[in-house]
Amino acid sequence: MAQFLRGKQAGIQHDFSEGLAADFFKLDDFERCGVNSKISVIAYDPVQSLLAVGTNDTPYGSGQIYVFGQRRVLVTFQFPRKSSAKFLQFCADKLVSVDSKNEVSIYSLETKRLVTSYAPPGQATALATDASLDYAFIGLSNGEVIAYDLDRESLTAYKIPNLWLDVNPRARLSPVVSLAFSTRDIGKILIGYSEGAVTFSFKQNVAQKYFIYEVPPGAPGGDPDAPSSGVRKPRMTEAIWHPNGTFVLTVHEDTSLVLWDSKDGRKLQARTLQATNVDQPGGSRPAGPDGETSGPKEPIVKVKWCAKDNPDDTGLLVAGGRHAGDSTKGLTFLDMGPTPNYQTSSWQVLSSYFERTRRHMLLPIPPGAQVINFCPIPRLSPYFAGAHDPIALLAVLSSGELVTMSFPSGHAITPTNMLHPFLSFVHPFVNKATLTPVDRSVWLGLRERRMQGPKFVIGGAEAKNPLKRFENRNVITTAHADGTVRLWDAGHDDEIENGEAIQVDLARAVGRVRNIEVTEMSLAASANELSIGLRTGELVVFRWGNNLSQGRDDAPGPNQPGKLTSINHRTDPGLKSGFIPLTLLDMQQGPVTAVKHSQVGFVAAGFEGGSLVIMDLRGPAIIHTAHLSEFSKVSKRSSFVRKKSSTEDAPPEWPTSIEFGVMTLEGEDYSSICCFVGTNRGNVATFKILPTANGAYSAAFVGVSNIEDKVCNLIPIDADSGGNALATPNAVGGLRNGMKINGVLVAVSPSSCRIFKPATSKGAHKTWDDFFVDSSAVVRTEGRGYSLVCLCGDGNARAFSIPALKEIGCSNINHIAEMRRLSEAHITPTGTVMTWTGPSEMGLFNVWGSGHQMSPSQDRLFDPAKVIPARPTITNIQWISGTQYISPQDMDILIGGPNRPPSKRMIEQMRVDEQERRQALREGRAPPPQSGPSNEEGYWSSMTRGIQERTERLGIAGDTMDRLEENSSSFASDVGKYVQSQKRKAVFGALGSKFGF
Repeated sequence: MAQFLRGKQAGIQHDFSEGLAADFFKLDDFERCGVNSKISVIAYDPVQSLLAVGTNDTPYGSGQIYVFGQRRVLVTFQFPRKSSAKFLQFCADKLVSVDSKNEVSIYSLETKRLVTSYAPPGQATALATDASLDYAFIGLSNGEVIAYDLDRESLTAYKIPNLWLDVNPRARLSPVVSLAFSTRDIGKILIGYSEGAVTFSFKQNVAQKYFIYEVPPGAPGGDPDAPSSGVRKPRMTEAIWHPNGTFVLTVHEDTSLVLWDSKDGRKLQARTLQATNVDQPGGSRPAGPDGETSGPKEPIVKVKWCAKDNPDDTGLLVAGGRHAGDSTKGLTFLDMGPTPNYQTSSWQVLSSYFERTRRHMLLPIPPGAQVINFCPIPRLSPYFAGAHDPIALLAVLSSGELVTMSFPSGHAITPTNMLHPFLSFVHPFVNKATLTPVDRSVWLGLRERRMQGPKFVIGGAEAKNPLKRFENRNVITTAHADGTVRLWDAGHDDEIENGEAIQVDLARAVGRVRNIEVTEMSLAASANELSIGLRTGELVVFRWGNNLSQGRDDAPGPNQPGKLTSINHRTDPGLKSGFIPLTLLDMQQGPVTAVKHSQVGFVAAGFEGGSLVIMDLRGPAIIHTAHLSEFSKVSKRSSFVRKKSSTEDAPPEWPTSIEFGVMTLEGEDYSSICCFVGTNRGNVATFKILPTANGAYSAAFVGVSNIEDKVCNLIPIDADSGGNALATPNAVGGLRNGMKINGVLVAVSPSSCRIFKPATSKGAHKTWDDFFVDSSAVVRTEGRGYSLVCLCGDGNARAFSIPALKEIGCSNINHIAEMRRLSEAHITPTGTVMTWTGPSEMGLFNVWGSGHQMSPSQDRLFDPAKVIPARPTITNIQWISGTQYISPQDMDILIGGPNRPPSKRMIEQMRVDEQERRQALREGRAPPPQSGPSNEEGYWSSMTRGIQERTERLGIAGDTMDRLEENSSSFASDVGKYVQSQKRKAVFGALGSKFGF
């Protein structure tokens, strides 16, 4: 009976939900877009060209690891337990991480699975891996260093004890703060303790040099405000190698940067970013352009010793160390230039080299934040601590956002089509997002052309997914805090044909770079137009086209209050074709509260001050302006019961929802273009747009209806078919032929729903008794009918029949959606829901599905054809001078030992060989030859023999080096004697010729 009554009241004669049932209302959860939590660490692999991001465990999401590749390549790794990412490093075909629960996890890039996890005997405080080694060295809080075999998935017996006990036997609590392999000699490692650093030789199994930084009385040190009555020993936070492996840098908590000679342990220079010789009394003097100023400094959080293509041309990239009161924040790059030749330079020359930098550059970051971590992006080499010839760098800010900068210039790099779209959610944060269905053929034609640098995340390969050719594309539009708007296809868990993102330069279109906060956006894809409303009251319209001012950066000029301002010239000079600024309207009526851009060239916008503007983009021109106080008067006159109150006493009213439709209004016998406006006080006003005699259009107010609560959504539908009655080009074109659309309007508020014939009909009404509705839409289910789908504040998604508004199905969504932001969710006419799941992550799911959950990514990360380059080795002069060279293969014996177990790959190969041999014997064939040096030699015998041969070769190499050193010294002695004899002969020859002999 309720269905019959509501149908009669709404003017609908059919049940559009007849084929729907509760069993069909199930959720298909298929995508998470963005980053679930705050980013803590970043790692980059230049060989595979992959980027890994680790997040913290927060109330919004548990820590996990994202590995990004080209286009939409993404694989997510979970930690064994709920924890945060602390260290993250690539090592050949594996990814090694240490989490906050002190667990070391090894992930395979080839199989995309967790290989194994290991809990070390103590707190892990440092991690070091090398692309040429199969081992991960883990520094512990007790000062020891252990080695974990990544290939054999077991802990080795090799251990480096706490070497600092030899210097200070009382230092029982001296944790390892950093580990770094020598950039040239894999057989040497630099271990940093809280009191100093030490170099350790794997070949000799001894500590070679100790580096202890002391500030004598009277010397300023890194912190001039610290008391200097006695000798100070600032705590060390990091120790790194010079790219040529000759020098060592130790970083201290007082912002001192101390440079050492690794050969004899001599201190060459102690400096800060602002001053040099800070370890000498009265020796401090300004080193940078800003000079030395008083006040506290920011701690140094990270330092990288970067090198250009020539490893001897270096510089220090420092995060922190600047004065806390500096107005500009960012990274500091000390460009030191080419390194002097160590063999021919005195210590004074080397000290002067580190004292006088060639350039002192600031790489700026957005104000109000600090860099807590950064990762250089090297071009090719995975060695030199990931800092060889970097092309760019990624910085993590204290706010949790990312910044990409070119290196060493520090120019900002947009992440659009450079990084995965999910990373753009924190580059910077998204403050507004919408989901719009776009016709597939239209979206394939929207390909932006813009000047862009070389891409550096190009690894991996996307999985082949089925392509849904006949469905509209789910295009997400995100507005960011820096005034950038991006559009990209989120897909339907299918093949994405046009995976490129589109960038809209909103800040440039407005004419300023600050105070750009988007409140509303509306995309009209069929018209290739976009409208954006700001909190400061501007409405900006963009249209797809070619940039006529390409290469020119014209002055923006002023905005005209209350009028349309042409902004075609406010275009990025590097943009060739894309969304071009068209016009700007500054009504100065408060923030924009509602925007709708129709597909037929009309734009309507509402402002918090109560104004409404309707624009025709054919001019463009403003065809109608109104104030909502006019609606209130009409609503009061149409009410039987009204109180005596003035208009000034009424609460403020502003538009909250706008929609364009084509239908026949109440009391008329023809259809027209209509604009429906809902307000925060429950009024629904109807405007009729008609052509004028001069070819333009005009808008007129028709009437108003009230639904007694804030209007959330307005959905015009066809009362005969149930389909939408939107203002589309086909519908508007049919008006010329006298086409009539019998339409009704579905108006949804948090507490009720009304289906009525515009403009003033009462229609059918239903009140939500036990919940509030935050977002809604009329959804078409293929072959079954239409329903009103609502996202409710009690954590459920509900479907109601049309026109009876009877509940059909209910599914829980509070495990997906962030309930506090449910009003920002969007529902497409096909049933795809986009809702926020956290501050920087959104979830996509389909209603009227089959209950499917998200499946693991099928993208491929590892490419075995990309070979790791050979590791840099010691120079010829170092070799002649007696430096013993150890190869990565020799390190396998030194670390793994002769009893190193076979890898899983070896065991699998042995099993396959044995199966082939048995199969051949059963078939009477000759068994295939076994892999190895001899058919009669077993695997263990072959491995033992190989180890013995390598050990012998290592001993022979050592003997050869000893003999070479003796031969070199004898050769040098003979050369010296020969030179002396030649000098003596020359002198006597000259004397003899003078005296006539």
